[in-house]
Amino acid sequence: MLVVAGSWLAGPSPQWSHLTATVLPVYLRHSLLLALLTGGGTLVIGTAAAWAVARLRFPGHRLLQWALLLPMACPAYLIAYTWTGLLAPEGPLQAWLPVALPDIRNPWGAALMLTLVLYPYVYLLARAAFVHQSALAQEVARSLGAGPARRFFRVALPLARPAIIAGLALVLMETLADYGTVAYFGVPTLSTGIFRTWFGLGDRLAAAQLAAVLLAAMVALLALERGARRQRRVSGDARPAAALTLRAAPAVLVPLALCLPVLLGFVLPALQLLIWSLPRLAQAGDADFLKLVGTSLLIALCTALATTALALALVWARRLRPDRPRRLAASLAGFGYAVPGTVLAVGTVLVLAALDQGVNRLAGAVGLAAPGLLLSGTLFAVVFACTVRFATIPIQSLDAGLQALPPSLDHAARSLGAGPARLLRRVHLPLLRVPLASAALLVFVDTLKELPAALVLRPFNTNTLAVRAFELASDERLADAALPALAILLAGVIPVLLLTRSLDHPRPTSDPGNAPPGQRLEETAHAAP
Repeated sequence: MLVVAGSWLAGPSPQWSHLTATVLPVYLRHSLLLALLTGGGTLVIGTAAAWAVARLRFPGHRLLQWALLLPMACPAYLIAYTWTGLLAPEGPLQAWLPVALPDIRNPWGAALMLTLVLYPYVYLLARAAFVHQSALAQEVARSLGAGPARRFFRVALPLARPAIIAGLALVLMETLADYGTVAYFGVPTLSTGIFRTWFGLGDRLAAAQLAAVLLAAMVALLALERGARRQRRVSGDARPAAALTLRAAPAVLVPLALCLPVLLGFVLPALQLLIWSLPRLAQAGDADFLKLVGTSLLIALCTALATTALALALVWARRLRPDRPRRLAASLAGFGYAVPGTVLAVGTVLVLAALDQGVNRLAGAVGLAAPGLLLSGTLFAVVFACTVRFATIPIQSLDAGLQALPPSLDHAARSLGAGPARLLRRVHLPLLRVPLASAALLVFVDTLKELPAALVLRPFNTNTLAVRAFELASDERLADAALPALAILLAGVIPVLLLTRSLDHPRPTSDPGNAPPGQRLEETAHAAP
């Protein structure tokens, strides 16, 4: 991040005046439009769904409570592929309908795709806020003659505003960081502009400076998200407000309305991918596909191991001695999730390429053969970038797990002569098995879905499932892209199923003001995995 931000110290790139006069205003305009549309859509869907699930009771309530999270399993670029195929002139929907279906390859269509998969961020935080609101404020408002609608807008919504703003900040960060959807739909944003400047103009400095602009936007959104979390308060008594049981027509209309985002954001895309994949299941045993799966699993496994080991070292060191340097180290390591994959790719290439060049020059100076690309041209670069991006997940999971262990355990072990290494091996690690496994699984799945970093940093003639699906879809071979896309989708369902288990056992967070934006099982849902 320092390399990306410091790219401006060298002065503007020679191409910068050309970019500002031609494409930069377009990038900024489309990025802002996409953020406004996606933010508005997720705000309405997520808040309305959270209120309905938290405060209303209707047929199918328990099913919809977790089904509304299913679109979270599907990356936006995957449903972009499937909906393009569904709405195509030769697609199944057009064959059934007598009217011409619209073309969704525009900013509005991209915003719709992002809205369908990102609204669970707002839904999770808003639902937790509504569930934890006490009954006192609602009862006072009811005693003053306020009806259900007025109590929602004047009491419940203002109390949940910090949580909703935090969820909205997460949505905006994911929207600005997205590359697969906007690149496939041909929408020029800052994220796609970085790729075009780098690979089209061949100007790494200009690409780094565009990445710095995007990084500045992420820092602003991160500050908004942190500020919203610090404002969160629980007022009144601890007794939750009573739920309202729906009757007659509302008992039918509400669940139907809640089924719509699940249907559009998960069920139909998953069915379409399955239909496309069935004739190609034999290809799953081909050497090329097995190599693709093997490379993806290797990257995901190495990233999961690296992030959990790094998180364990940072969090455990802070428990042994919670001084300022150790707290700062854990906080900085958890910041990576707010950095888009495109920005990480730029910074990683610049840093690792400089290291490779230094090693080669040093080898030449001492009379040895140049080793070539040791870091920047290997899978290490992909694992490194993904480790930076997803380290926040195990850091927060292990931090919550260690905070649940009383200090008396450490004191008892030390009184029996156990040193730090034995304390970790005999006491902490056995008690942290569940947080370690949950965090590693989340990182594994998120790495499988990562597109921008893998697209830039992968070695030549090496692909992952996400990159292969993107390449095939970009060539309009949507049916051929279905098999790798379906594998990614099925992997993404696993953490969602873990998250649904926690919805029935919520617990308040210990320090919501310091929670980073990337955590999805604990701080986001106010529940342990």
